[in-house]
Amino acid sequence: MKPLVLASIEDETGDRCVDIIRLSDEQFAYRECRRDPEDGHGWRYLSEAPPPAFDTEVAAREAAVADIGWMKK
Repeated sequence: MKPLVLASIEDETGDRCVDIIRLSDEQFAYRECRRDPEDGHGWRYLSEAPPPAFDTEVAAREAAVADIGWMKK
């Protein structure tokens, strides 16, 4: 099974988002992305490093909120 994006949570500007992902091994992760309006490519991950894995979707969401500044609002 391929990783599946379960949710994309955008910031208030629409230039950043966090994807909540179900990984192929049935664990969960999050990845922060950015979008540059002048670049037609669309969303890009901020890091190429593999994301940390969590046992539940809730744990991945909680870690994203704790780690990503704009999500704490």
